[in-house]
Amino acid sequence: MEEESSKRTAPPPPSKGLLQTPELYQYVLETSVFPREPQQLKELRDLTATHPSCRAMMATAPDAAQLMGLLIKLIDAKKTIEVGVFTGYSLLLTALSIPHDGKITAIDMSRESYEIGLPVIQKAGVEHKIEFVESEALPALDFVRQEGNEGSYDFAYVDADKVNYWNYHERLMKLVRVGGIIAYDNTLWGGTVAIPPDSVAGSHRGGTEATIQFNKSLAADPRVDISLTPLGDGITICRRIY
Repeated sequence: MEEESSKRTAPPPPSKGLLQTPELYQYVLETSVFPREPQQLKELRDLTATHPSCRAMMATAPDAAQLMGLLIKLIDAKKTIEVGVFTGYSLLLTALSIPHDGKITAIDMSRESYEIGLPVIQKAGVEHKIEFVESEALPALDFVRQEGNEGSYDFAYVDADKVNYWNYHERLMKLVRVGGIIAYDNTLWGGTVAIPPDSVAGSHRGGTEATIQFNKSLAADPRVDISLTPLGDGITICRRIY
């Protein structure tokens, strides 16, 4: 009983997104997310949260990641691509969700951040599925296409610089197959997309403006079905139609 009481009174982790009641967010995590979170993902999440060089809020929210894992399995994804890796929480999630012979192209400018989580990925036995590309994303995506990968990816995930989201989208629409899925993180940008521009902190305005424009452009793109889901910091799911 004492152990259960301590669990109820422990302070909840801060919500990354728009579910601003801490108790409700804690309920979602404890009821649905954490009981199903693989031990390797929990270990990497804890490592990221405590590592002195990490900004833990940059990691994919566990509730959003749970949805991603479900989508990957629903479409039987085998070949995926990720733009923005950080310490690898979403990358490990994907690696655990695809088959043993599945492949992930993981693009990030910082190998240093990737290597923070790499021991956990190795321990999970899924490193063989990952090709890490240390590069800016746009030239890396162009190179991947030039290598003959057009229309060959089942799933793509983007959690990178917001000003280039549309540029990433145009390239990924050529790389992901018809019926495949592209998921974009941070499409609510801390809720700033819905407040007056003058109320947005100066350091966030560029990202806010870029996210608002990206959301408008996606809504007008006839090539995809979309759903902007208020999990984490907002995750938009796109299914390529043609």
